[in-house]
Amino acid sequence: MLDSLYDWFWWDRVWLPVNLTWSDLEDRDGLVYARASHLYVTVPYTIAFLLIRYLFESLIATPLAVSAGIRQRVRLKAEDNPILEHYYISQSRNPVQADIDGLSKKSSLSVRQVERWFRRRRSQDLPGVLKKFREASWRFVFYISAFIGGLIALYDKEWFYDTREVWEGFPKQSMLQSQYWYYILEMSFYGSLLLRVAFDVKRKDFKEQIIHHLATLVLLSFSWCANYIRIGTLVMLIHDASDVLLESAKVFNYAKWEKTCQSIFVVFAIVFMVTRLIIFPFWLIHCTWVYPVLQYPAFFGYYFFNVMLVVLLCLHIFWAYLILHMIKKFMFGNLTRDERSDFEEEEEEVESSLTEDEGEQQHKLGNGFSVSETEEKNGGFGCMSPPENMCRSKIVC
Repeated sequence: MLDSLYDWFWWDRVWLPVNLTWSDLEDRDGLVYARASHLYVTVPYTIAFLLIRYLFESLIATPLAVSAGIRQRVRLKAEDNPILEHYYISQSRNPVQADIDGLSKKSSLSVRQVERWFRRRRSQDLPGVLKKFREASWRFVFYISAFIGGLIALYDKEWFYDTREVWEGFPKQSMLQSQYWYYILEMSFYGSLLLRVAFDVKRKDFKEQIIHHLATLVLLSFSWCANYIRIGTLVMLIHDASDVLLESAKVFNYAKWEKTCQSIFVVFAIVFMVTRLIIFPFWLIHCTWVYPVLQYPAFFGYYFFNVMLVVLLCLHIFWAYLILHMIKKFMFGNLTRDERSDFEEEEEEVESSLTEDEGEQQHKLGNGFSVSETEEKNGGFGCMSPPENMCRSKIVC
């Protein structure tokens, strides 16, 4: 049964054009071809990326954040209450009024105290600006390294300048060492992002991020096995081009370099629109949709690969809408938060409610000095600064 399923999965007609078999892609005469077994190495590399990220955020990003004036934010902690905690975890973070009344009776607290408890409890779960800075710094370092590496690997290749060359001699295209490392490192990185996505800052496009990571890994894996490596490297390169600018804008945003953040974000928006909505569909998808059938009949792999590219294009359109929406709000001066962030939207509600309850009350921090609620608000997320929040949209991981 398993052998039959294995044979069906790796059936030549699924992965390769007609009249070609896997035996045609066996290593010979000094030529090395991509094999599915090569991808096993991405598992230890994914774990290595997680370890490197931890060390980078602890030893480099955190000291860098401190030097930029970014510190871990301290919030008022909700008092221990098993009844309210159980409801918070198992039911809802935002109880309706009827549930608040019921919880008030069960916990022997006033309605006002229950409301304040939930506000403080939600505030505890909000990600701090230090966490965001570390995440953005790590992604920036990888994306700029990958983009530079991609340019080095592709600048002297014919298909970098003429997409018709992508299919020259396909699928009997030997694998280059630069292509091998470009693929393995990119796939390992996206694998680490997928494993960490539940622990990173969660935004409104959480589901879209998961779809994007999965689609990217499936696309890269399939293109590797079907020897679509040339077009795969081009797809990775144009994605990294805008990601570098986005993450750098976010780093400057969290460091409160507002003018620098604003300038980089404008450049990012332009590069994103050009690479994701022009080059990607009209050059790369056109290349994978039109040119292959000029050389061989369409087969399953041809359709599958193009469908996955269209999935990515739909995500690009979704994120482009958010970018344009943010730019529109910024131009009219009423942008107050990241359009993608559930946390930042809730942050404003929590902070305003806590300030109303606590006023300018001082409270002691663990290191012995005190900060008022108002000072915490201004020194934390800075959600009321249009240039700052304009940069917070994470488009592609």
